[in-house]
Amino acid sequence: MAETGFDDWIASRYARLWPELYDAAVLDPTVELLADLAGSGPVLEFGVGTGRVAVPLSQRGIRVHGIERSPAMAAELGQSAGAQHVGVTMGDFATTNVGQTFSLVYLLRNTITNLTTQAEQVDAFGNAAAHLQPGGCFLIENYIPALQRLPPGETRRVFAATADHIGFEEYDLAAQIAVSHHHWAIDGELTSFSSVHRYLWPSELDLMACLAGLTLRARWSDWHRAPFTSDSQAHISVWTKTV
Repeated sequence: MAETGFDDWIASRYARLWPELYDAAVLDPTVELLADLAGSGPVLEFGVGTGRVAVPLSQRGIRVHGIERSPAMAAELGQSAGAQHVGVTMGDFATTNVGQTFSLVYLLRNTITNLTTQAEQVDAFGNAAAHLQPGGCFLIENYIPALQRLPPGETRRVFAATADHIGFEEYDLAAQIAVSHHHWAIDGELTSFSSVHRYLWPSELDLMACLAGLTLRARWSDWHRAPFTSDSQAHISVWTKTV
């Protein structure tokens, strides 16, 4: 797994850099669907970060644990109101085992692509399956690579353009790698951040799930359970452990 770039600067400003993730219109249906799948829990979040979802989910009375690689992100979570109800194990979610099983394991906001090899992504599915109770679910939220929007010969696509944030993705089509570049004007300074990702499609995720003994249960295009279609730009996929 590539070294995490989520340092103190990113962690302390996470909500400011990605404010759309904290919008109630995004956060509330996310927590609602996860709570519905979790039942009485407990649940495990791969890449728990600053607790954007784990904390409000725990406030629903569900026991939440997380795996996190970035010390800075985990430290930020520890300072959050309500974080005392969220357990954290430091490590790589592709291989770290927390020693218990869960009704739901989930991975949000394209975090599967932070694993930059296919082998690591396969390992993450195996690790999710190892943490699931029989009948439990593994959920992934991921984007659909926008390769159809690239003109012939182009390898870059702008995905964010606001007064204080420019973001673009640079694709290596042969290696199935995308590098996300961000430039922010924050507190009177220009700050740049780049991260490497291995992008993949739902069909490849389904194969990884099959290798881990998981069966596809549902796939939607958003947290409101809208149907997934050829025009969907993202997906929420859920697989079940049947044995």
